Amino acid sequence: MTTISPPNHTPIENERDPRRLLPGASNFRDLGGHTGHGGRRVRYGRVYRSDHLAGLTSEDLRLLKGMGLTHRIDFRGVAECAALPANVAGISTLPLPIEPTVVHRVEALLAQGTVPTEAETVALMCQTYQGFAREGAPVYARFFRHLLEHSTPLVFHCTAGKDRTGFAAALLLGALGVAHDDIVQDYLLTNCLYRRSPLVHTRGPDHVMDVLWGVQPAFLEAAFTTIEREFGGLARYLAGPIGLAPTDLERLRASLLETGNSPT
Repeated sequence: MTTISPPNHTPIENERDPRRLLPGASNFRDLGGHTGHGGRRVRYGRVYRSDHLAGLTSEDLRLLKGMGLTHRIDFRGVAECAALPANVAGISTLPLPIEPTVVHRVEALLAQGTVPTEAETVALMCQTYQGFAREGAPVYARFFRHLLEHSTPLVFHCTAGKDRTGFAAALLLGALGVAHDDIVQDYLLTNCLYRRSPLVHTRGPDHVMDVLWGVQPAFLEAAFTTIEREFGGLARYLAGPIGLAPTDLERLRASLLETGNSPT
């Protein structure tokens, strides 16, 4: 499994450090700090990503309040939300469910007595990401519409904060003009930051679980290859299935990119 060190972001206050984990959350981080369109950096303190948020402590809640978060986008499926409610006082919720099909497929195989190999599990994950780009486009279009309509800080998440959330983060950073290599680097931070939650009960052979609960460049590249081959590239994908007009893209960048080369 590929792991990398966190990128060398400009030092900022601890509560916005993208490498800082909330005690009761995993894979929680600020998307700020990357260089985007026109050399402008993605603003800190505007958009965060996380895992399920169901195990927040009183300290987490204090930190979240200090971040000014007012709403969250939840990509989890219906059963996931029921099993791990993540309602937080003062934070409104927009449910954008994408059911965890890869987990269901693996569980079905195991129930039939078929144990997928590591390579087969990787292939299933790649197919899942292809599905994000194809069938998931209407959900991600609503994600971008919400970003355009709500300027206050938000967090988006799923169960582990790595796949449905990881693709959303990749699309957003891409829309903001962040270089592809930097997008992949940010995506792979999950392998440094994610801790398997004791609240999530998924069982299987170690080699299968290691694939399911980690991220690999091949997963994200499967989605971007699909975008390139079937939609003509990221720009056309954002303008087409995601529905971002040129003025929308300008508004998004004006909201989430710094106005100059120094923090604002």
